[in-house]
Amino acid sequence: MGFLDRLREGLSRTKQQIVGRFDEIVQRADAGGPGTREIDVDTIEALEELLISADVGVAATEQIVTAIRTRARRGESLRDLVKDEIRGIFDAVDQTPGAVRESGPPGQRRPVESYSDPTNGHHPHVTLIVGVNGTGKTTTIGKLANLLKSSGKQPLVCAADTFRAAAVEQLAIWAERAQVDIVRGKGGSDPAAVVFDAIQSGRARGRDPILVDTAGRLHTRANLMSELDKIRRVAGRAAKGAPHEVLLVLDATVGQNGLAQAREFTSVAGVTGIVLTKLDGTAKGGIAVAIAHDLKLPIQYVGVGEGIDDLVPFSAQEYVDALFQEKW
Repeated sequence: MGFLDRLREGLSRTKQQIVGRFDEIVQRADAGGPGTREIDVDTIEALEELLISADVGVAATEQIVTAIRTRARRGESLRDLVKDEIRGIFDAVDQTPGAVRESGPPGQRRPVESYSDPTNGHHPHVTLIVGVNGTGKTTTIGKLANLLKSSGKQPLVCAADTFRAAAVEQLAIWAERAQVDIVRGKGGSDPAAVVFDAIQSGRARGRDPILVDTAGRLHTRANLMSELDKIRRVAGRAAKGAPHEVLLVLDATVGQNGLAQAREFTSVAGVTGIVLTKLDGTAKGGIAVAIAHDLKLPIQYVGVGEGIDDLVPFSAQEYVDALFQEKW
């Protein structure tokens, strides 16, 4: 399957959870035909309940239904209104100062081919991958390396999680599967020093980008977050402007709790984008909307399975269509 087909398949559990109720709400709202009446209170309440149950979040849901109350007076279809308002939340991320920009239609995440742009002056392009234990961070790096290699890049992965020997071995297995180079230090060595060596090695070998696996950090552990800050500073000495990107891996099945993690990491690590994993394992895939609304961070990739090819670039347009169109 192609990227978009895998995204839609990954959203199937969320789709199954909301499709029947949403279709019922739409049919009730549109029963009188275009322009015949406003959407009633019961319909709005049903829509609010549906969106919150899908983990869209209270704040994003309030924004959506408030806009719909106003726009419904023009006689537009409720289905089109909901899709348009959610697309607008994703589009607004691209207007945020400091957000990762892209070319192409509104709502479309930047293509994988532009991930490491050789004209941006970053040689090599350094990306930190951060997140708490259990989110799928290490496997995400292996999948991302494979995705980038398939687009013609020559990535190198860095095993900077020196706290757990198992993490280094796990990343080595994924690097072998993706057939990319790996730099790792001895167990217990300074993670920042490993990152420095990886950047130097990547530059010498002509590898770009450098994907850095960091230790799974609990966002409440000040010492580990301080170590992450040190990695950032050392990376900046090894390559101008590094890290050029910081991707936070969030587990979609955690839902709203992931937002608290993201806020803490953003304050310390300067997160520039999100990788949302295990999207196929939840019926609450609306968390993507909450992330865009509350954090103003772009979702770059989503994990939709356990295979090496099951990491796909995120498309807001396809995401919205997959959840709210009548038929796939």
